[in-house]
Amino acid sequence: MAKGELFERHRQPWTTDEIQKLHILAKKGMALKPIAKALKRSEESTRDRAKADGLSIAKLR
Repeated sequence: MAKGELFERHRQPWTTDEIQKLHILAKKGMALKPIAKALKRSEESTRDRAKADGLSIAKLR
């Protein structure tokens, strides 16, 4: 995301659908950036939620 670009959904609670999608994408081995984009969430928020749920997100090499 461009610097200074604001997220419309700032600090919104995670929905059940978003959490399920996060689990599916993480298990498929997708990287953080595309997962965050697919969920329309910040990378930081996505990373924090994955960590809270005990998911590991693939690192890009």
